[in-house]
Amino acid sequence: MRLSHAIQDYLKTIYALGVEGRPVSTTAIARRLGIAPASVTGMLQRMASMSPPLIHYRKRRGVTLTEEGERIALETLRHHRLLETYLVVNLGYSWDAVHEEACRLEHVISEDFERRIAEALGNPERDPHGDPIPTPDLTMPQSDSCPLASLQPPQRAVVRRVCNEEPPFLRHIARLGLKPGVRLEVLERSAFDHNLRLRLEGHEDELILGPAVTERIYVEVIS
Repeated sequence: MRLSHAIQDYLKTIYALGVEGRPVSTTAIARRLGIAPASVTGMLQRMASMSPPLIHYRKRRGVTLTEEGERIALETLRHHRLLETYLVVNLGYSWDAVHEEACRLEHVISEDFERRIAEALGNPERDPHGDPIPTPDLTMPQSDSCPLASLQPPQRAVVRRVCNEEPPFLRHIARLGLKPGVRLEVLERSAFDHNLRLRLEGHEDELILGPAVTERIYVEVIS
């Protein structure tokens, strides 16, 4: 089935917003894609009427992916995350400069090209931001990570994912040293504003981070 780039973007967006298979609202999709809600409704109706249908859609009750819709979403995500990894590892891009490039390329590469990229990279399991890469059979790897914001002192953890694609945010995180793989210890948690005081492994300086950052950093707790 040949699908437009727009439909692939819709499917990828619905997958990203539909945590644990919960229905996604038209408003949430419109906000994420920067499109008027009325236009989103029209596209959803079209996708629900395709053969096979790509989504389950009921007005004012949200939208979920069908099995075929989820397959296409995962395939697009696999392309995207492999491309981001290739751009960083092989072409010298910084991690804050790859999202838009990957968005343009993810729709046009062949499955053979995807396979060759994966093999050249050693079949990576995560992209430069720590996001899991769907497997070749389009299964999303499970993760035990949780938001840094949920930790309490004196918990220790390793950074796994940075869940924000905005270049200024990624540059800020890089300056702080909070890239995936870094270990940290929570020293104090403010009961009033939920700021965390923490120290990165191998660093003497302490960091104080608010929820605007800690809710977007996912970590794996070290027991």
